[in-house]
Amino acid sequence: MKHILFIILLCSFSCFAQIKITPLDKAAIPKSITYTGTIVNAVKYTDSFGETIVITSQTGEYPSKTETDGSYRDAELFAYCYILQDGNWTQQWKVYDFTTECPVDIEANFVKNTFAVTDLDKNGKAEVWLTYITGCHGDPSPSTMKVILYEGTKKYAMRGSNKMRVGETEYEGGQYTFDEALKQAPKVFRDYATTLWNKNITPKF
Repeated sequence: MKHILFIILLCSFSCFAQIKITPLDKAAIPKSITYTGTIVNAVKYTDSFGETIVITSQTGEYPSKTETDGSYRDAELFAYCYILQDGNWTQQWKVYDFTTECPVDIEANFVKNTFAVTDLDKNGKAEVWLTYITGCHGDPSPSTMKVILYEGTKKYAMRGSNKMRVGETEYEGGQYTFDEALKQAPKVFRDYATTLWNKNITPKF
């Protein structure tokens, strides 16, 4: 009996050590779950909190609501986490960011191929990683860049700017700071965030 119990516990830990995610298309998202914009990522997984759906979306640029001449534009991005509780999908957290009233090049979008769901500290709680940029500029100056991590409802953030070439051998940007939560988080979180940052610090055109 002890051997059977040990095997069950070992299996449970192994299952949560690697979070298996299932991509969802628009038709597979429950009707009770609402979101704004065009879907970038939509996944379902199960961790120690239960069955979960995470969606990231962005609007792209559109005419600014506060300007009438059509030369100013807005752009927004969103991330939603829903958890199944008592048969109902309940929003656990939401991320919202934007750029508004921009007359030049506008950005508010997730960095391609950076969305991830991990369990780096192997505690059975999924970590959701979001990386995105926002900005409004008519020259090759850096944009604001953020790496946001959620484990359950606990939020961690890494904020700074991407790195842009502004001269023959001159670059601007690339600096970042950890918020207090990430400073106090397991080292493996900071290591992953730093790797993610450095891999995407220079925009790929």
